[in-house]
Amino acid sequence: MESIRELFKIGVGPSSSHTMGPQRICEMAKIKFPEATNYNVTLYGSLALTGKGHLTDYIVEKTLAPLPVKIIWQMKALPKHPNGMKIEAFKDQNVLGELVAYSVGGGSVMYENEVLEKPQAIYKHNSFAKIKDYIGDTQSDLYSYILQTEGEDFEKYLKEILDTMEACVKEGLGQEGVLPGKLKLKRVAKSLNELAIESQDERMKITSYAYAVSEQNASGGKIVTAPTCGASGVLPALMYYAKHDMHFSERERLKALAIAGLVGNLVKTNATISGAEGGCQAEVGTATAMSAAAYASLLGLDIQGIEYAAEMGLEHQLGLTCDPVGGYVQIPCIERNGFGALRALDAAVYARELGKLRQPRVSFDAVVKVMRDTGHDLDAAYRETSLGGLAKELSLE
Repeated sequence: MESIRELFKIGVGPSSSHTMGPQRICEMAKIKFPEATNYNVTLYGSLALTGKGHLTDYIVEKTLAPLPVKIIWQMKALPKHPNGMKIEAFKDQNVLGELVAYSVGGGSVMYENEVLEKPQAIYKHNSFAKIKDYIGDTQSDLYSYILQTEGEDFEKYLKEILDTMEACVKEGLGQEGVLPGKLKLKRVAKSLNELAIESQDERMKITSYAYAVSEQNASGGKIVTAPTCGASGVLPALMYYAKHDMHFSERERLKALAIAGLVGNLVKTNATISGAEGGCQAEVGTATAMSAAAYASLLGLDIQGIEYAAEMGLEHQLGLTCDPVGGYVQIPCIERNGFGALRALDAAVYARELGKLRQPRVSFDAVVKVMRDTGHDLDAAYRETSLGGLAKELSLE
């Protein structure tokens, strides 16, 4: 299993798979073909179907600038992943070569027909069960296990992630106006927060924090993939709430953030965090599980309770479809982040209380497997193609 550094990435919205991934692929093309004078870029599958709303064409042209780019939209997906793209490089009229790659979620990319360096696997254990057994055998704890595996400066990295999350919430809470795109969706995070403070509604405060980040993401603002851009509002909402409303220490929040990262890493390793591959259960579902584990840690739950919280956070998002209206990461995505944050809080509290009464019968690893299988079984219309669900019902055409 890779480092948590490969999961939490600082970047710009609105989509880790549709903007951050393609950006990295284009940067690789510039390195691979330094003599190029122009490019043809073919976007396949989900990158083509929702690319306009996700600003894929914008980020491709911006990254390859100042060279001219011809973008070709191919709705049929390549065989290896729904988010495929091909970059053909030219020197005048002569073909220099091509680069075929896939944006597999969370800003990560996979290249075809090349042996490229992949992030190093640093974790020896690829399941929650194995991690739990190791910690039991060594009389350790989750945070110590993570720090020991990740090595020096990891806490410094976590603090940068935590600070970026907090800055995003703060900035989002101060913004007004309308989000970019054809939906003309009004920003509401600031108003929600004001209403929550006035009514002393703690749950609405959390919602406003999630909206703040999600609205920033929809505007192309600076966010942290947690685990993706589309689900980037859930975990920061609870982290912000933990600091400003519950007054947990920085040490406690860093520990919770690391545990959230470990949970997200397990999903990424054993299933998927890509909406184009597994639906929104893979994005907001994973974010909810991560956040539930983080909040369970803040509540002082042991590893059993943390697993129980994460399991419930994902279990009750199974089958969640990815159907962004108009291809924009706005409807239902922003609202869904708010719900995810509240579900995460509830899952942690459930784990604390139900854990006193009985042992959980469903493991986190089992739910991850079910999520993976459910994602494979979902019709393509419900996997970030905007061909079904709300995207079809509320078509902008």
